[in-house]
Amino acid sequence: MPIIAALSLVAIAAIAAALYFALRGNGSNNAATTTRSTPSAAVNPLNRLPGIRKIKAPWPPEYAHLNDRLTPLDLDANPTEVLTYHIHQHLEIFVNGKKVDVPAFIGINDSAYITELHTHAPDGIIHIEAPSNKHYTLGTFFAEWGIFLSNRCVGAYCQGYKWYVNGKAQTGSPFAHELNQHEQIVFAVGTPPKTIPSTYNWTGL
Repeated sequence: MPIIAALSLVAIAAIAAALYFALRGNGSNNAATTTRSTPSAAVNPLNRLPGIRKIKAPWPPEYAHLNDRLTPLDLDANPTEVLTYHIHQHLEIFVNGKKVDVPAFIGINDSAYITELHTHAPDGIIHIEAPSNKHYTLGTFFAEWGIFLSNRCVGAYCQGYKWYVNGKAQTGSPFAHELNQHEQIVFAVGTPPKTIPSTYNWTGL
C-alpha cells in the first residue's frame, strides 16, 4: 500500500507539471501573437506596391507602375467616367508652411483609361466617380498617386506631421481614413501654416 500511494503521488505530480508547462506555453504564444500584431496596425501595406516613391515634392503622378497597382487597390481602368456614385474631397498639403501642389491627372493614364479615384486639375480636388461606393480611402489615393504615406512620413518628409479633416485634428492612421463627401483634408508637415483650412467652396461640386 505505501508503494502504491507513493506511485500515485508521483503520477499526480507529473500530471500537474505537464498542465503547468502546457498552460504557460499557451500564455507565451498568446503574448507573442499580440506583440507581433500590435506594430502592424500602424503600417501602411500599400507602401509595398510597385512605384510608390519616398521622394520630396513636387510629386507628379506615377504612371510607369500604375497598371500594376490598380488591382491591389481595387480600382478599375474605365474608358470613361462613371457617375453613379459621385463625391468630392479637397486635399491640401503643407511642408513647413509652404503649400505643395496636388497635381492633375492622378488616376488618369493619358487617353487610355480613368479610374474611379482621380484628379482633373492641380487644385487638390479629389473626384470619386464610380458605379458604387467601395469605401475608398486616403491611403488608396496616395498609393494610386505613387506617394509614400505612413504615420510619420509623407513622401520623403519623415519629421512627423499633423493631419486634419474639416479643421479638426485627427489621431488615427490617415491611410485608413475613408473618403466622404465634401471633406477638407489637410496635412501639415513640420512647421504648420498660420491657419489650418477647415472649409472649401464646394459650389458646383
